[in-house]
Amino acid sequence: MKKIVQLIKKIIDFFMNLLGREVFMYLLFGGLTTIINIIVYYIGSLAGLTTAVANFIANVISILFAYITNKKYVFESKAITKKEKWAEFVKFISARIDTFVMDMALMILLVDVLGWNNLLCKILVNILVIILNYVFSKIFVFKNK
Repeated sequence: MKKIVQLIKKIIDFFMNLLGREVFMYLLFGGLTTIINIIVYYIGSLAGLTTAVANFIANVISILFAYITNKKYVFESKAITKKEKWAEFVKFISARIDTFVMDMALMILLVDVLGWNNLLCKILVNILVIILNYVFSKIFVFKNK
């Protein structure tokens, strides 16, 4: 067991050195956010919720998880006062709403209007969303002085 833990630590260290700590942590917690989103959506659908309601709840929970983990572990926010924390939260939610709207618009355009492959489009649009979420968080939300 100790060898497995050491191997995992070496792998983590390798990717942290390769990508940088911040990008590695962003991708790690972004992956966890995606898993939470899928699990909550699936549970909601099993509970008989409509697709829209289950998806909405999944997005709210995963965005809150993303905010907490991005604030604490990825960008290590230095916001101290309630005003600073609230401003950071509002900016984070606003940025996520922006990329959500962009995601929906691009998917409708590419799949419904242009008739492109929906899975390929979803993958490409998600890559764009992940990049933009990182940039928005880095530049506009968690601006540590």
